[in-house]
Amino acid sequence: MTLGKIPIILENIKKEDLDKQILRTAILAELDAINLYEQMANMTENKQLKMVLLDVAKEEKEHVGEFQYLLLKHDKQQAEELLEGEKEVQELLGKE
Repeated sequence: MTLGKIPIILENIKKEDLDKQILRTAILAELDAINLYEQMANMTENKQLKMVLLDVAKEEKEHVGEFQYLLLKHDKQQAEELLEGEKEVQELLGKE
């Protein structure tokens, strides 16, 4: 795992797609951070450390929501496909 490195070359992205790619990359970084903090919290027996790691992971989840909001605002196709995916899962699960 390489921490602190953007996983794509943003300079190669078309200008009209740059913000969407930045947002997707930010979401990926936050998801990686959530996984890391939750995994470390599960590894430690130190209750204070566990509590802080889980709290920070929760904050990262909020960041995902912030970036996703902006992505859906800037990428209408992504917003439409997200709704379609939601409908498909509801149909598979019987609209719980």
